[in-house]
Amino acid sequence: MPNIRARLLAVLVVLCGLCGFLTAAGASPAAADATFPGSLPFDGTALTVSNGRFVDGNGREVVLRGYNVSGETKLDENKGLPFASVADARKSATALRALGGGNSIRFLLSWAYAEPVRGQVDTGYLAAATEQMRAFLDAGIRVYPDFHQDLYSRHLFNQGSWYTGDGAPKWAVDLGGYPAESCGICFFWGQNITQNGAVKAAQYDFWHNAHGVQDNFLATAQQAMAYVRQHLSAEEFAGVLGFDPYNEPYAGAYDSGQTSRTWERDLLWPFYVKFRARMDAAGWQDKPAFVEPNMFWNGNIDSQRQEGGLLDVGTLGSRYVFNTHFYDQKAISGILMWGKAADGQYVTDFGTVRDRAAATGTTAVVSEFGHPLAGNVSDKAPTVLKAMYQALDSRVKGANWWTTPAVSGPVLSGSQWQWDIYWGRHHELMNGNPDKVLTGGDAWNDEDLSAVRLDDSGNATLRQDARLLDRVYPSATSGTTVAFTYEDRSRDGSTTLTWNPVPASLPTTKQLVGSGQYALLVWRSAGGAAPTELHLPASFPTATTTVVSDLGAVYAPPAYTSGTKIAAAVEPGGTGSRRLLLSTSDSGAVHYALVTNGASAPSATQLAAARTELSAWVAQKVG
Repeated sequence: MPNIRARLLAVLVVLCGLCGFLTAAGASPAAADATFPGSLPFDGTALTVSNGRFVDGNGREVVLRGYNVSGETKLDENKGLPFASVADARKSATALRALGGGNSIRFLLSWAYAEPVRGQVDTGYLAAATEQMRAFLDAGIRVYPDFHQDLYSRHLFNQGSWYTGDGAPKWAVDLGGYPAESCGICFFWGQNITQNGAVKAAQYDFWHNAHGVQDNFLATAQQAMAYVRQHLSAEEFAGVLGFDPYNEPYAGAYDSGQTSRTWERDLLWPFYVKFRARMDAAGWQDKPAFVEPNMFWNGNIDSQRQEGGLLDVGTLGSRYVFNTHFYDQKAISGILMWGKAADGQYVTDFGTVRDRAAATGTTAVVSEFGHPLAGNVSDKAPTVLKAMYQALDSRVKGANWWTTPAVSGPVLSGSQWQWDIYWGRHHELMNGNPDKVLTGGDAWNDEDLSAVRLDDSGNATLRQDARLLDRVYPSATSGTTVAFTYEDRSRDGSTTLTWNPVPASLPTTKQLVGSGQYALLVWRSAGGAAPTELHLPASFPTATTTVVSDLGAVYAPPAYTSGTKIAAAVEPGGTGSRRLLLSTSDSGAVHYALVTNGASAPSATQLAAARTELSAWVAQKVG
């Protein structure tokens, strides 16, 4: 994502307090700036948070869509790295952009491998992780790293255990002297969080800084961030979004009189304040911390939900992002939700995320969401995932969208769990047990959620419907989004799922779309010089894409020039992915654009009639 301005504006050094550490560790100068194919003058600026949204250096509202890369980090087979090699990382990055439509990733890191010996950070691990991050940055994909943990640590579990964990190093577990782990009667690995005594005690100790383990974690995180900062070029570092300090935080156990809400206030939030200070010291002053509340704050099973959502921390503002996960535990249970997900299934759940972010004065990201792709509830996956993407796009269900578009709310950023090219090809000794070699699925606690795999020729291929994953979304809006919807026409088996058909009151538009996919964006301009951008999926070939907008109506948008109002261009990074560019120069005006692949060489009369219909609809519904 090259941009000369980004290079000049980026900070080139970390604080001197860390220089000695990095020099002693064999630090090398930042890599030379790269040239990324497909870049345009407005590409490549760093993102910040402003007025409750991500914005780029051109003031455009940015939406992040992508995946977690990857659960492989939880495993020992590649020593806590997402990939066995940089070549695999590059292959994965290209596929994620070209097949999965992603413009961002949550990049998992492991504390256990970053600090295998107390007080000694492994710069070899940091170097390998940084090179793998660079593979995504060079493909035009933005990155936010995450120090990941589940069930605190794999080192809590014995070789014969049914389950395993990831996160803390062995020395941190040894300090605690925890009892033998046991979950009792647990049907899902997540039950260990609240039922396994060893896991609960270890989590409790971390939040209370027993044996100084939290201090060690913070010091390691600072050194890791400083290393990444120094070893990426200024241009590459502009593509780093921020940092997720701690995956799915939970108290382990509450003190007498303590509640989930007061635990967030008195223990979790102070930890984030300390982490924020470490970010600043490492040269990440202008990047936000992606902070997660108590992991049970928005659970959709009443007995599991706990009050939270950082209710007592005041305004987060531009230095933090409200970061949360969402899984439909009812659907995953196989008992509490019969049948499939339906239109609007999660608009209330994701509306709560929007509301909570707005109340804290920042933007939101749903950094994990997904559903099992194998097992006895996998038949729900096509509808569950469609409903989740629908709720990311708008807080209005499809049946109501055309009548009440103005209450859609902001388009949410999100990272699906997960993108693991080694799916089904692992070689993981579970808990170090040579008699328990895991190869299938995600090779972790019987999970199977990867959207991708490698075929027998070593090529990345999707395990889910490309119509669901590779989506139209407003990646950068020159102004503020008023309403957005995307009808992906994804499949549930042989059934096409159409939850948001064009209404009969817009007959020409309905005919133009036909049985094809379509997106509709309504936005209010802000006078910026850079255009509004929408990602164009592979199912939208430029030569057969139709755009109807107040800016004009075209079939097969021409190549981008600064004087072309509706145009197409490749996305930066050389992956072959493409974007639609919509240029305006006014401020405060309402604009719209319908994008569809359903039309076949529409006539000028048909395009004009559809434009008249949509203009009248926007005037009536939005004003």
